[in-house]
Amino acid sequence: MTERIKNEAKYMIETSKTIREIAKQFNVSKSTVHKDLKYRLKSINLDLFLKVENILKKHIEMRHINGGEATRKKYLKVKKSLT
Repeated sequence: MTERIKNEAKYMIETSKTIREIAKQFNVSKSTVHKDLKYRLKSINLDLFLKVENILKKHIEMRHINGGEATRKKYLKVKKSLT
């Protein structure tokens, strides 16, 4: 379990992938990845935890932008299908 958590953290640091993408890559649930990176990693490797925490903060900051962009594309597609 410890090795998986470290590998997940290193993967996130190297790629900046989201929790969902990491879960798919490591074949575990996104809840497991979230617990691994948000809670368990802190007691295993504080340096990795701090780096991952910064990436997670950036993901949260970008969430509303990405959601808005997805909605915009959805309605553009609907508009095109109506014309």
